[in-house]
Amino acid sequence: MLDIIYGLQQALTLPSLAACFTGTALGIVFGALPGLTAAMGVALLIPLSFGMPTVEAFSMLLGMYCGAIYGGCISAILVGTPGTVAAAATVMEGPKLTAKGQSLKALEMATWGSFVGGMVSGLALITCAPLLAQAAMRFGAAEYFALAVFALTVVATFSSGNMLKGLTSAFAGLFISTIGIDPVSGDFRNTFNMPDLFNGVSLVPALVGLFAVSQVILSLEDIFKGQYGIVKYGEVSRKGIGFKELWKQKVNFLRSSLLGTVIGIIPATGASAACFIAYGEAKRFSKTPEEFGKGTLEGIAATESSNNAVTGGALIPMMVLGVPGDVLTAILLGALMIQGLVPGPLLFAEHSDAVNAIFGSFFVAQAAMLLLGLVIVRIAGKIVNVPTPILLPIVLVLCAVGSYATNNSAFDLWLMAVFGFLGYVMLKGDFPLPPMLLAIILGPIAESNFRRTLSISRNDFSVFVTSPIAAAILVLCLAIIIKVGYDEYKRNRTVRESDTQQNKE
Repeated sequence: MLDIIYGLQQALTLPSLAACFTGTALGIVFGALPGLTAAMGVALLIPLSFGMPTVEAFSMLLGMYCGAIYGGCISAILVGTPGTVAAAATVMEGPKLTAKGQSLKALEMATWGSFVGGMVSGLALITCAPLLAQAAMRFGAAEYFALAVFALTVVATFSSGNMLKGLTSAFAGLFISTIGIDPVSGDFRNTFNMPDLFNGVSLVPALVGLFAVSQVILSLEDIFKGQYGIVKYGEVSRKGIGFKELWKQKVNFLRSSLLGTVIGIIPATGASAACFIAYGEAKRFSKTPEEFGKGTLEGIAATESSNNAVTGGALIPMMVLGVPGDVLTAILLGALMIQGLVPGPLLFAEHSDAVNAIFGSFFVAQAAMLLLGLVIVRIAGKIVNVPTPILLPIVLVLCAVGSYATNNSAFDLWLMAVFGFLGYVMLKGDFPLPPMLLAIILGPIAESNFRRTLSISRNDFSVFVTSPIAAAILVLCLAIIIKVGYDEYKRNRTVRESDTQQNKE
């Protein structure tokens, strides 16, 4: 049974608070600096959280998660460059407010909007997640296998414009997940006679390499090309926002937060989609729609409350079903596994104390984001002015230290480097990274449930059809692949027809 009061008590202990405020402060910095990414920040903290108790680990990780999503608005408002994709729509109003001398008002509106959005999505998290978990308690081995296939299908088909590349990334991840000892026969599989691979690929160096080291290499490439630049200084005004201006946005806050929460629950949509949809709805319901695009606080309130509401919404399918909504929740899914917590409905039944603590940590992270945000926005102009060449070596050293410290193994450093280079090559080739990570995480779960199902049914594959839930999920997977494939076919045909027409002219 969910006990949020107990969870808050665990999250409000001194070590948990210290971890939460540290993660949130780092998250705001990572989000505000265009040279860094939110995914890089969360991936970087995974090794540091390895030896921590669950509540402290997730206090820090959720602080980084929420702080980074919020921090993207700082550079978006001050210099017109979104620190994260979640702040893409904030650029439509933020720089114009800065030009009017209202940058502090815009930053404080974004801070309060982010807090409201996070709290609304947190309430949805603690109410919807347990109900969904109870419904999913009927799942057996066949249903768990179908659910793992669904998660891989969703992420592989919607995380990139090219479905084939997404599926290729997922299949590569499934191959990596087979490295090690077969859980049933005990045979060595794909270990290449390397003792360090007998227990499989360590998740921490793989995760850090894919999402942190690969981004460092990309940024270093820009530096060598002389394309990184130094972000121009954004002035912060002195006059902040008043209570009347905040209260005026109460309906806008609530509407945008609910939109963001619902969009967050839907896998593979994300904060960038939420902020644009909320921005459009705010303009449609506004009494002064002509002000949009010219610098209005209404637009900031809508975009920032919606994109931060995605954080709580995205945690619902991630924790209950093991289906991450975006790259950040895919990394948090890995953090759950590292803590020994298997996502799914049994997580709520067998580890209710840990779930309560995670939920409590989410609410504390929102309060930390508000308190730190109101302070940091006043010195934000100096934060976004830090040059990228100074940051990248620090990030790379932290990646190496974190990967090594997990198992005290130099082999993990090589593993981190290999996955970093692999992630870089995949990014250059427009292959999405989340399907590979998700396949590495869910591959063993899918395989064990698949083989358990066949063992129970005595190798009768019809069990996947006779189970209504498993059959429905697998049909849905097939429908998604067909739909995405058809959409890509139509898009490519339209492009070819357009090119043919231009050549004729």
